[in-house]
Amino acid sequence: MPCETFVEDFEVITPLIAIDPGTDVSAVVTWDGAKVAGWIEPNQSCLNRLRTCPQGCSIAVEMIASYGMSVGREVFETCLVIGRIQEICAARNIPCRLVYRRDVKLHHCGTARAKDGNIRQALIDKYGAPGTKKHKGLTYGIKSHIWAAFAIATFISETDKPI
Repeated sequence: MPCETFVEDFEVITPLIAIDPGTDVSAVVTWDGAKVAGWIEPNQSCLNRLRTCPQGCSIAVEMIASYGMSVGREVFETCLVIGRIQEICAARNIPCRLVYRRDVKLHHCGTARAKDGNIRQALIDKYGAPGTKKHKGLTYGIKSHIWAAFAIATFISETDKPI
């Protein structure tokens, strides 16, 4: 049974949900290999929607990694959000995979030094330009952190690593 998307304006398109968590808001993408839907919403709203996602969903969430640098409050608060996502998934028996940004960069760009703009361009090269309102491309409407969530979703779908 496919997972319903979390925003009523989107049609049901996929059992794969990718999340780029943040301190206060998270970017969420649903992806089926042909259609993408994405949005940004407050964390509490995202968590509430995960609690009602039907069985059959798979969740991929970006995980924080340490590279030896000092971090601040925002990183720790994001870690708490990731833990809450995992807790909800575990309680509902929904597969949840943590995805490290480094792996996504290597997959899409071939280097761990890639920046957000490089990943965005790699996704556009692979899936097409966003297009215009009149001639929408596959990635039309994707902006900001939704690109990061889309990169996670496509990483999962393009690798043979099941959730």
